[in-house]
Amino acid sequence: MPTLFIIFGLRFFFYADEHLPINVHVENADGRAKFLVHPNVEIVSNKGMKPLSLKRARAIIRTAS
Repeated sequence: MPTLFIIFGLRFFFYADEHLPINVHVENADGRAKFLVHPNVEIVSNKGMKPLSLKRARAIIRTAS
């Protein structure tokens, strides 16, 4: 699982053999979440990440995509 980048304690990564639609996984010390990237950035699943971390991750994905 290649890491795209790490910022604010959030690690953004993907699985090389993953399916469409395009998505990104994010993890920190609290948990892990999965976001769809296209056509809109939206949370698919969340396992323990706090709302502030989710909001920050979503904003970073929107900026980077």
